[in-house]
This record gives sequence, structure tokens and C-alpha cells, in this order.
Amino acid sequence: MASPGNATMSCGFLLQGFSEFPHLRPALFLLLLTVHLATLGGNLLILVAVASVPSRPPMLLFLCQLSAIELCYTLVVVPRSLADLAAPGFGKGSPISFLGCAAQMQMFVALGGAECFLLAAMAYDRYVAICHPLRYAAVVTPGLCARLALACCLGGLAVSVGLTVAVFHLPFCGSRLLVHFFCDITALLHLACTQSYADELPLLGTCLVLLLLPAVLILASYGAIAAALRRLRSPQGRRKAASTCASHLTVTFLHYGCATFMYVRPKASYSPRRDRTLALVYTNITPLLYPLIYSLRNREITAAIRRVLGRWRGRAEAWVRVCEP
Repeated sequence: MASPGNATMSCGFLLQGFSEFPHLRPALFLLLLTVHLATLGGNLLILVAVASVPSRPPMLLFLCQLSAIELCYTLVVVPRSLADLAAPGFGKGSPISFLGCAAQMQMFVALGGAECFLLAAMAYDRYVAICHPLRYAAVVTPGLCARLALACCLGGLAVSVGLTVAVFHLPFCGSRLLVHFFCDITALLHLACTQSYADELPLLGTCLVLLLLPAVLILASYGAIAAALRRLRSPQGRRKAASTCASHLTVTFLHYGCATFMYVRPKASYSPRRDRTLALVYTNITPLLYPLIYSLRNREITAAIRRVLGRWRGRAEAWVRVCEP
């Protein structure tokens, strides 16, 4: 007789998505599609804008990586959700294989972890720029940016593989229905038929590495920045220095706020339907907000985007003139 875990491995899971709301599915599909296209467009525009800058400051390189992460982050979750919303005939849920579910969760955690580490690297960049401006060009070199970017990706990948192996070694028994629209950690732990707190240790360890460690580095960087700003006598200089951190702080609070609320809590407090609604926000809305935040607050990004849009407009006008009889 097959064990529950082996049965799950052979059968996979069912993603409920929003199948219990059949009348809302068309409207939800159109809403998610609109937000998804806007997210893709905004992040792609930042990537193209940064690529068009001849000499790229380190912060623009970090922003380019952040946009690439957000682009992949939304592609891991949203296209599958849109396909499930558009597909007719799924009663209780859409089937997903065991390995497909594991792969989706691993990529989701890897990208989220890489973003946590990247936000810490960006905080260090702001620390050097404000506290040691004369040494900035010598310290934050393109080579250092490349090494930090690689370390962020490898760190997120290593932690995600360990967490995925730990979660998918748990026994899943009873219902295979995930009350979610993707293979999220909380939904899988809720489905696991174990009640021991030891089963939550992998998630706790992941939170310590991906959330606590970068958060300590970010707080240390901004603690030093705050001390440096207090020593500035010029209010104008203080405001100018603080404005360079505003967009990074906003994105950091959004990312860490959502991640902390979702994952730093015991299994007993999980509520599948509430968690699904919150996940809908942080997998769709926050990736859309990041390009808006940086394009509104960062002058270099704003100028680069204007140059790219102006170039595209000029090409479009030239093409229209050619096509005119």
C-alpha cells in the first residue's frame, strides 16, 4: 500500500485558485491581466532605460537587477493563474504535478530571497554614498556590484533549495486541494498532516536567513546614515541626502512588511483564504508599485525613461511619415 507522501508525489496537487467564485472569474482575469501587463511594461521599461545609459552608476545597476527579479517573480506566478482563470471546466481546482509545484515554490522563494539580499546591498550602496562620498567611486565599483548581484542570486537559490527539499519531504495526507492560486509555503504547510513544531523549523530558518540577516544589515546601514545626516549642518544638504534613500526605504518596507506578515508566524495562525487574498496583493500589486516608486523618486531613472520614450516616439513618428501616401 502506498504511503500518503508517495500518493501525493504520484498524483500531485489541485490549485483551487478562485474556482469557488465562478461569476467573478472573468472580471478577476481582466484585472490581473491588466496589472500583469502594466508590471511587465514598467519593469521592461526600466531595464531598457538603464541599458540605454552610457555610464551606469552603481545604483542603476542595482535597480536593473531589482527590475529583472520582479519581472521573473511575477512570471513565476501570474501566467499560470491567468491560465487557470481562463480555462473552463475545472471544478474544485487546477491540477499541478508534484515536481511542478516544487519547482514553482523553489523559484518563488529564490527570487524573493535574492530580492531581500539585493535590498541589503542597495542599503550598503546608500551608506557609502552618504557617509563616505569621496571614497564612493573607489569602493562601489562595477566589479563589486557584479559580485554582490551574483551573491544575492546564489544566496536566494541556496536557501530556496534547502527549504523546498524540507517542505516536500513532509507527508501530505488527506485532501490534495491547495486553497491558493500557486504553490506557496503556507498553503503546503497547512496541507501537511503533521502537527509538530519541528516541521516549522525549516521555514523559521529560512526567515532568519532571508529576512533577519538582510534586515540587520539594512538597519545598520541606515543607522549610520541617520548619524551622518544629524552631523550635516545644511538643511538643504540633509534633505537632498535623505531623498536619495526615500525610494529604497519605501520598497524595503513594502517587501519586508508583506514577507514578515505572511511567513513569520506559527502554522496555527494560517488562514488559507485570507493568505490567498494577501498573496494576490503581494504577487501582483507590489511588483507594479516598484517601477512607479523608482521612476517617480530617482532622477536618473526618470531622465533615462524620458530619453527612451522620446526615442520611441521619434521612431514612431518617422514610421508614420514613411507610411503616409
